[in-house]
Amino acid sequence: MTATIEIGFIGLGTMGTPMALNLLKAGTPLVVWNRSKHRSDNLAAAGARVVDHPIDVFARCRTVILMLADEQAMDAVLARGGHDFAARVCGKAIVSMGTMSPDYSRCLSDDIHAVGGVYVEAPVSGSRKPAEAGQLVAMLAGDADDVVAVRPLLAPMCRQVFECGAIPAALRMKLAVNVCLITLVTGLAEATHFAKSHNLDLTQFAAILDEGPMASDVSRIKISKLVCGDFTRQAAITDVLKNSRLVMEAARDAATSLPLMQASLALYAETEALGLGDDDMIAVIRAIEERTAGSHGKSS
Repeated sequence: MTATIEIGFIGLGTMGTPMALNLLKAGTPLVVWNRSKHRSDNLAAAGARVVDHPIDVFARCRTVILMLADEQAMDAVLARGGHDFAARVCGKAIVSMGTMSPDYSRCLSDDIHAVGGVYVEAPVSGSRKPAEAGQLVAMLAGDADDVVAVRPLLAPMCRQVFECGAIPAALRMKLAVNVCLITLVTGLAEATHFAKSHNLDLTQFAAILDEGPMASDVSRIKISKLVCGDFTRQAAITDVLKNSRLVMEAARDAATSLPLMQASLALYAETEALGLGDDDMIAVIRAIEERTAGSHGKSS
């Protein structure tokens, strides 16, 4: 893959836009499409070729990166199940960087290979800030030669890339990472709620956490947002709820018990029901606060 070959990029959301911008900054020529066209403006200003339809991306590019929200969006862009599917993916390398069901990804891989295409899983760990900084962590799965071909393309977006084996191993690994991330952030929100309920100094609480053995990039960012009451989206409640459901579906398939994730899933569903789906995942504290208020109401 040389800098003179145009790469397709479809899906310019919270993560996709900074990822695509980092590719452009590294000199990768991009052809981009997004359902909401105004989201392409920043990419156009940075030198990307913006097209009017997904089919135009596939027509111009042998490698197409998809950073899409869900399986329905994937199927729509690929025209999967329709007459245009083979024409879009035959002879193409499809690189899926979103988080999907492992079972869905396995079936999609079979369908793409059946019509002469290449499919590589490349889900990433990280939110908007790491995406902007090119500091995501990618997990790759697919045929060995395909993974080797795709890996250099990810360098401008990722600080580290791990090869996980055959599809859907990368997505399973991503879901395992999400179990840690989601329960960590939920626990941080609960700890902050506990501190607030005892009228502790939250700035001091944050400083102690930041200097302690449990501190991480994630905990430092999220505790700062909690102290400031800043719920600006980095990883949205709705997206985390989707990922939580994917984790629990995969756990059921493996007959695995995940009690902390089960509790987290309920809390993120309650947070979304409060109308906070577009807020950052740390807004899960609102559901915890609602439970506290509800328990006080019952006791009175």
